[in-house]
Amino acid sequence: GDAIFATMVRGCALLILVLMGGLIAVLAWGGAQAWGVFGPGFAWHAVWNPVSEHFGAAAPVFGSMATTVLALVFAVPLAFGIAFWLVEMAPAAVAGPIGMAVQLLAAVPSIIFGMWGFFVIVPLMARHVQPWANRYLGHVPGIGALFHGAPFGTGLLTGGLVLAVMVTPFVCAVMRDVFVAMPAQIRESAFGLGATRWEVMRSVILPWSRPALVGGIMLGMGRALGETMAVTFVIGNANRISWSLFAPGNTIASLIALEFPESPAGSLKLSALLALGFILMVISFVTLACSRLLLRRGAGA
Repeated sequence: GDAIFATMVRGCALLILVLMGGLIAVLAWGGAQAWGVFGPGFAWHAVWNPVSEHFGAAAPVFGSMATTVLALVFAVPLAFGIAFWLVEMAPAAVAGPIGMAVQLLAAVPSIIFGMWGFFVIVPLMARHVQPWANRYLGHVPGIGALFHGAPFGTGLLTGGLVLAVMVTPFVCAVMRDVFVAMPAQIRESAFGLGATRWEVMRSVILPWSRPALVGGIMLGMGRALGETMAVTFVIGNANRISWSLFAPGNTIASLIALEFPESPAGSLKLSALLALGFILMVISFVTLACSRLLLRRGAGA
């Protein structure tokens, strides 16, 4: 029985490696035509023109990274505040229902978030946020370029806001589990020495839970990088690079979803889309490797 069980679990582990390797091989082989035509410049050229069959990955890569960073900027402080309040400050009768509601938010389909963003967030951005920011911040030296553009409502900032709402439940769930798992003696000892809640959070909870918090943030980053439909509704779907937060853009996943049905088998466009998928996997692997490196350094310290 032990030998059979060991063989089964070893086979499961090897199956994951085979599936991952097969996925990478399919994307690399499918994108070989694009890499052969455009060379390494495919990764940093910003032109995406299916009519002239000139493709570059820079614009969707920039859109993916920009919306992911914006999502984490909004989601991480919000998730941390919710998790800390639920564990440290909220009454038990309130913490349970609110915690369940936050977890249920993660079960909402992404297309629902996209429709909500299109019908609620986009009009709000177009009528109030973008005109105000353009009027009062558009002429500020240094940061004014971030707030230029017509108030259409769609753009990188809108995509980042919708992604932040989608990512927050995942990051919050990890942070809450980490805070709950923290030994009560450590927290109570700090309070016994006269520390305030802020001092306990800054000097005790954060250092103790830092590795797990980084893992939760990386989980949210992976979720944001691969999101498709919700971003497609609100980002504007323009293959260009602009430093304005209000400018329309595109992401790798959104571009693949939009143009894959119109790509004939064996065409250069299909090869370019597969090459984009390969680049997305490389970005995900790099972020995961960086997170593992940070966790290792944190454990060593």
